[in-house]
Amino acid sequence: MGLLEGRVAAIAGGARGIGLAIAKRFVEEGAKVALFGSRQETADKGVAKAKAAHPGAQVLGMAPNLTAEVAVEAAFREVASVFGKLDIVCNNAGISQSTPLVEYAPADFDKIIDLNIKSVLNGYQAAPRVMGEAGAPGCIINTSSMVGTYGQSSGVDYPAS
Repeated sequence: MGLLEGRVAAIAGGARGIGLAIAKRFVEEGAKVALFGSRQETADKGVAKAKAAHPGAQVLGMAPNLTAEVAVEAAFREVASVFGKLDIVCNNAGISQSTPLVEYAPADFDKIIDLNIKSVLNGYQAAPRVMGEAGAPGCIINTSSMVGTYGQSSGVDYPAS
């Protein structure tokens, strides 16, 4: 029996990289997992990789718009509908850009800030509503980048977020 046996987790940014590693570990520890990717195709690839590493794992792939609170809550509700509840939310989604500051377009800045910051707020607000309906406390986990501490030579929005 794993540490997360019987738990249900939704991982934003869970279809690749660090998020996929988190998802695989959660599955290894007995959790049912929903991976949120930027596109359904990306989410499906993440599901395939998680299941290849752990045959028989219960993994769902989704691609909600993380910058829209209504879409985030709807995705959490779907996870709870499929798996019976939602216990853990991991806000791990993030994007970057390496455009030099003097060439940076405001629309690019907004896109990255919306995903890297607003999606976390959306997860914070939607998760407790869905988790609370199951009558048990939940857990929200946020990841960040060391770039926030050390900076980078271009792409001002990523270190700021």
